[in-house]
Amino acid sequence: MSPKYTGKPFAWRPLALSISLLLPLVSTAWAEEDVAPELAAEQVEEVLPEAFNATYSATLKQLGANYPMHLRGIEGSDGVSFDVRADQVVSKARVNLEYSYSPALLSELSHINVMVNDQVAASLELPRETAGSLQSQIVDIPPHLVTEFNRLTLQLIGHYTMQCEDPLHSSLWAKVSNGSRLELETMPIILPNELANLPVPFFDGRDSRLLELPFVFVASPDNRTLEAAGAVASWFGAMASYRGASFPVSLGELPEKGNAIVLVSGSASLSGVDLAQDGAPHVSVMANPNDPYGKLLILSGRDGEQLKQAAAALVSGSKALSGETARIDRIDTLQARKPYDAPNWLPSDRPVQLGELVDLKRLSVSGYDPGTINVPLRLPPDLFNWREEGVALHLKYRYTPQPVSTNSSLLISANNRFIKSLPLPSQEALKNEQGIVEKLQQDDSLLREARLLLPLDSLPLQSALQLRYMYDYIKQGDCRDIIIDNMRGTIEPDSTLDLSSYRHFIAMPNLGVFQNSGFPFTRMADLSETVVVLPNGAAAEEFSLLLDVLGRFGDSTGLPATAVSVAQGDDDAALSGKDLLVIGSGANQPLLQRWAEYLPASLTGEQRFELSDLVHRLRNWVSSDERANLRQARSSLTLGSGGAGAYLTGFESPLSSGRSVVLLAAANPERLTEISAALRGGEDYEHTIQGSLAVISGKRINSLVADEQYFIGELGWFRYLQWMLSHHLGWMLLATALGVLLASLLLFASLRARARARLNG
Repeated sequence: MSPKYTGKPFAWRPLALSISLLLPLVSTAWAEEDVAPELAAEQVEEVLPEAFNATYSATLKQLGANYPMHLRGIEGSDGVSFDVRADQVVSKARVNLEYSYSPALLSELSHINVMVNDQVAASLELPRETAGSLQSQIVDIPPHLVTEFNRLTLQLIGHYTMQCEDPLHSSLWAKVSNGSRLELETMPIILPNELANLPVPFFDGRDSRLLELPFVFVASPDNRTLEAAGAVASWFGAMASYRGASFPVSLGELPEKGNAIVLVSGSASLSGVDLAQDGAPHVSVMANPNDPYGKLLILSGRDGEQLKQAAAALVSGSKALSGETARIDRIDTLQARKPYDAPNWLPSDRPVQLGELVDLKRLSVSGYDPGTINVPLRLPPDLFNWREEGVALHLKYRYTPQPVSTNSSLLISANNRFIKSLPLPSQEALKNEQGIVEKLQQDDSLLREARLLLPLDSLPLQSALQLRYMYDYIKQGDCRDIIIDNMRGTIEPDSTLDLSSYRHFIAMPNLGVFQNSGFPFTRMADLSETVVVLPNGAAAEEFSLLLDVLGRFGDSTGLPATAVSVAQGDDDAALSGKDLLVIGSGANQPLLQRWAEYLPASLTGEQRFELSDLVHRLRNWVSSDERANLRQARSSLTLGSGGAGAYLTGFESPLSSGRSVVLLAAANPERLTEISAALRGGEDYEHTIQGSLAVISGKRINSLVADEQYFIGELGWFRYLQWMLSHHLGWMLLATALGVLLASLLLFASLRARARARLNG
C-alpha cells in the first residue's frame, strides 16, 4: 500500500527522509541525556500521522456505484453522492481509493482528480511504472469542502500522445473499484428542541445507513399504546425506505446515548422527563437526560386513545408542528382509504404519468454518454398476468438530432432486462420528412413517440424502468476530432404506464410477497383490515418485532399504519373478518395450540416441521403458473433439540374465508430478532423468504413447504371460468362435450322446425 496521500505530489518523500535521518540522532540523545519517556512520546507524536477515528464509513458501492467506475476519454468522470447528518459536522475526511489505469497514458499530462462538490481535493499522478496494476491511495479531503449534501467525483484527465489525438481513443481509460471507501470523522452538535425540524434528528435523510431508533415505554404497553407506536414506526419506516429500519424496545429505561421515541400515558412518569399534565395529548421534543447530543420525541396523553391521537397528528401533520411542545386538540380522518391506493404502488385503475414517479429534472440528460434515466416502479403484488401481453408504455421523448449518425438510439430496459431499442435518426436521415427542418429551426430538439409493452412476468415487485440515450461519436479524422458536447435527451413527463387492464388475483399463502411488499396486509395502505395478534404478557422482543414489521409495511406503502389494530388471541370477535399477523415465542401464543392443525411447523415443546419435495429441488419462485410452486407436505420431522429457532408460515384464516394469517414464531423471544433481520435481507442471505413455510437459522433461510390452498382477489365469472378450465383438462373436456351436445340439440331443433314448416307449407 502506498503512503498516505497529502494532496501535494511526493510531499511525503522529503519528510520521510528527514525522519529517517533524525531518528538515530534522537534515539542517541535520549540514551545519553536520559530524556523523560513522556517527552519522547510527545516528540514522536509530532512526526507520526494524525490519528483518524472514522465515525462514518461506506464503500462507493454502498453510496450507489453498483459497478466499478470506468473513466474513459480525455476527460472522463463518474461520481457518487454522500451527505452529512444535520446533527454532525465533519472534522476530517478521506477516501481510500483502489484504481488502475492504462499503460498508454502519458504520466506528464495525465492524472486523476478527486473532487468534492466540483472542487479539486487532490490530483493523483499516474506514473508509467505502476500502470496496468491495482493501486491503493489514501486521499485526504479538506473538511471545508464537505457540506450537508455532497458529490464525490473521480475525473480522469488522460492523454496518450503529444500530437493530435482521438478524444475517445480506447487507450484512454482508468478504473476505480467500487470497493473504494469513503471515511468521515465527525463531531456531534447540539440541535435545538424544535418540532419544526422533524423528522430530524430521529430520521435524517442524509444518513444512508440502517435506521436504528429505540422506542421506550414506561411500562408494558396496552393495545392502544402499541397501535400508536406502530403508526409512528411505520412512518419512520416509510421514510427510511430501502435502507431499512430497526426499532428496539425498552421498558422504563432511556437509552444511554442517542435519540429515542418515548410513549407515556396516564400518571406514569420517567426519570428525567417532564410532561404537561393538562389531560390532553401532546407531542414534545427534549434533550436525552443521558446524552446532551441526543433527543427524545415524546408522545403523551391520558390513555392509549390519546396516544393514538398524538401519533396520528405526528405522522400526518408534523410539518405543522413547532416549538418544544404541541398540544393536540383534535384530529379527524376526512377520507377513508381504498384498496391498492398506497402512494408507493403504481395505480392499477388508471394510466400513470412518469412525471408522477420521478422528479422532472431527472428525466433530462445531456452529453454523449449521459447515463441512465431510472424510473422506479413498485407494482401491486397480486396483478394477474395470465394471458396478458404486457404493461402498455406510451413513451414521449425528445433528443438532439446529429447532423450524421447511423447507430444513435434510445435503449429501453426494465430492471436491467433489455426490452427495445428506438432509433434516433440524424438530420440527414430526417431531411425527407415533411416539416422537420422548420421544427428544428424553432427547437433543436425533436419530439418522438413510441408505444410498446413491458412484459410483467419479468419484473420483480420493486423494479425500475431504465432509459438510456446512446449517441454515435463520428470521427472526423486526424486533428479534427473535437467533442462538441451538445447532445440532449428528455423523457416527457406525460409519458404513461397503464396497468388498468390487469385484475387483482393471487394464490396464497405466499411469503415472498409478504417479505417484499407486506401483502396481503398492505392491500389497505393504512392497515385498516389488519389485526396484529400478540400473546398475553408479551416481552420487549415481541414489541420490537411488531414495530419492525410495521416499519417494513410503511416502506412498502409509503403511508403510516394509522388504522392497524392490536389484539390477543383469545378474542375471536376482534379477529374475524381481518387479515391476521400473529407473533409468538415458545408457548406464549394461545393461537398456536388452537390452530395447531393448520400449522406446518411448531416450536412449542418438541420441534416439528412438515417437509415437501421443495427440500429436494431448486426453485426460482418466479412462474406465471400458480401450480409450479405447489408441493404439498409429504413427511413430518419432529426434533427434541437441535432444530431451527424461528420460522414464518402463512395459511388461510380459520375464522374467515379469503382472509390470511402470517405467523412469526420463535423458540424464545431472543430468536425473534432473526426474523426481523431475515425480513430486511441483504447480501449476507443466500436465499429469500418464500412459499408457505420459511425456517430461519441465523443467516440461513430455507423454504420447506409451498402448499397453495386458497386464492384472494376477483377475476369476474367469465375470466375465472376460462382460467379454471385451462388448468383442469377433465373439466375442459366435459365443457367441450356439453357445448357440442347443446349445439347439436339446437341444430337438430332448428332443422326439425324447418322441416315442419315445409310440410305445413
